[in-house]
Amino acid sequence: MQNTLRSRRSHRSRVLALTSVVAGAALALSACSNSSDDDAAAGGSTASGPADYGDLAVQLSWIKNSEFLGEYMADTNGYYKDAGFSKVNLVAGPSTGVAELVSKKADVALSDAVSVGTAVANEDAPVKIIGTTYQKNPFTVLSLKDGANISTPQDLVGKKIGVQDSNLSLFQALLAANGIDKSKVTVVPVQYDPSVLTNGEVDGYIAYLTNESIIVENEGHAVTNLPFADNGLPFVAETFTVTDDSIKNDRAELEAFLTAEIKGWKDALKDPAGAIAVDQKSYGQDLKLDAKTEAQSADAQAKLIESDDTTTNGLFTISDELQQETLKSLEGAGLKLEASDLFDMSLLDDVYKAHPELKG
Repeated sequence: MQNTLRSRRSHRSRVLALTSVVAGAALALSACSNSSDDDAAAGGSTASGPADYGDLAVQLSWIKNSEFLGEYMADTNGYYKDAGFSKVNLVAGPSTGVAELVSKKADVALSDAVSVGTAVANEDAPVKIIGTTYQKNPFTVLSLKDGANISTPQDLVGKKIGVQDSNLSLFQALLAANGIDKSKVTVVPVQYDPSVLTNGEVDGYIAYLTNESIIVENEGHAVTNLPFADNGLPFVAETFTVTDDSIKNDRAELEAFLTAEIKGWKDALKDPAGAIAVDQKSYGQDLKLDAKTEAQSADAQAKLIESDDTTTNGLFTISDELQQETLKSLEGAGLKLEASDLFDMSLLDDVYKAHPELKG
């Protein structure tokens, strides 16, 4: 069955434009059956035989490091193939993925609720979150302990903060959530290199607790973190985000994809060292990843992925309470949305109904 691109025009916002860094075009979800029966959700098979969904493009939010160990294991261990995909293309970021989704360059994007919510609220972007890897987002304002030592939101006042273009809306949401006038903080546009912090160009730097914070500390610097999740912005991140059109027309493919993802992440969480070895040998080989840093990152992100809710309900689920906390975070940034505007958890419900053994 041939893959087709179901094109759709959309207006570009500043947020969407800032995220359009994907390299090359990718094939979209195949125009197959819209069936969402339990067999399709369970792993890509239908009443007429094994499913054939063709290729699928996944826009990653970051470079191919330990952040995507579950994706690497789903690919390496054949779960994508078992689900019915000829190939799953993991497209490296950085990107929030919304632009790629709307332009049909990607079928699934790993993003975050604030970036997606901003696009939905301000630009009516036709996208929704159907699950999340991180129950607790890893964003932080990173600073040096013997430097600005930014440990409270009020410490941001009067400081120069390095902010990447794709994270600007996130940082502005942090300021809004803590009642800080953005004119009181100097935003310095930066790239994804924390050396601007260690060489003194900025006082603080928007980072991940699971990535740059660990890298800078391993370079011998004592660091201070101001985690977004603990300072007014408890939103979900590494969200599986897709278009409304794909939910309507490609539901079986998306459920098959989620099934493979759950299996891959369960493997990665069970054996992070093995998953890191796979990453270093294959997916992130060109990056020459440091094994120690990757192991520390994997350990840190496991604490963000697993929770009491995921133990009960399964990986990637977003409880009603967490949805409301996320929406409250968005509202603090001036983005008022209903849960139905941003989330559609029915696909994961189908997956776990078909595969209850994947819970826990």
